[in-house]
Amino acid sequence: MTEPDYAGWLGRERVAHERIAAGPAARLAATLNRTDTEFAEGAALPPLWHWLYFHEAIPHAQLGADGHARKGDFLPPVALPRRMWAGGNLRFHSPLRVGDEVQRHTRIERITPRTGRSGALVFVTLSHTLRRDAQLLVEEQQDIVYREAGAPAGAGRPAPQHADWSRELVPDNTLLFRYSALTFNAHRIHYDRDYARDEEGYPDLVVQGPLTATLLLEAVANEEPGAAVTGFEFRGVAPLYTQTPLALRGRRERDAVALWACDAAGAVAMEATATLA
Repeated sequence: MTEPDYAGWLGRERVAHERIAAGPAARLAATLNRTDTEFAEGAALPPLWHWLYFHEAIPHAQLGADGHARKGDFLPPVALPRRMWAGGNLRFHSPLRVGDEVQRHTRIERITPRTGRSGALVFVTLSHTLRRDAQLLVEEQQDIVYREAGAPAGAGRPAPQHADWSRELVPDNTLLFRYSALTFNAHRIHYDRDYARDEEGYPDLVVQGPLTATLLLEAVANEEPGAAVTGFEFRGVAPLYTQTPLALRGRRERDAVALWACDAAGAVAMEATATLA
């Protein structure tokens, strides 16, 4: 089968502007049980909380059956039906603050067809830069993966043997629903159990990859109080599911923290590295 020609989509750019309001940050703090955080004017947002902003208001009629925006507008018209956020790499230069007027510039950097355990894959790599006036705040590379219909990815890989700390939790339906609402994420695998099981082959609702990444950095903030995160790289390995225990684990390695999220069987579902100042 000949791969489509995606050359015309490479280099496409999009610019968005948003004032950083306190409301979304306060609601995520409540969702994560952060009761000691207030977001007055000028308050800094924790790393990754920029994901609460810059969401395009796509009309309901323009969504696909899975809840994502139909392809072929900004993102390329990849024929593969399943879409996931595979991972990312971020550099934090200066925090976003409540009241900031921020510009996000997005560019399609790469479109890479591959073949994996589950069949044909297409990776789309986006770059995002966030600026306040001329000041660079965040640089981000986001990897989106499209795959064939059928059974989802299987179990994760074996976990490292040593962790300095471990935190356990059981993500429930309410946590997933609130995070999807905060990030304007209509992908049905996160809130529609019948769709997740019958259409995409998952055993239950799927925990959002960005939520797992955020929970890992929340754990770093608790275990490394006062440390500033200057970089974060994460990669999804296998799905995590609602109502099923997961563990957030970390190990300090000089100026970085190796991180991983494990499923109930102890296998790694997400691996990450946080770089500290």
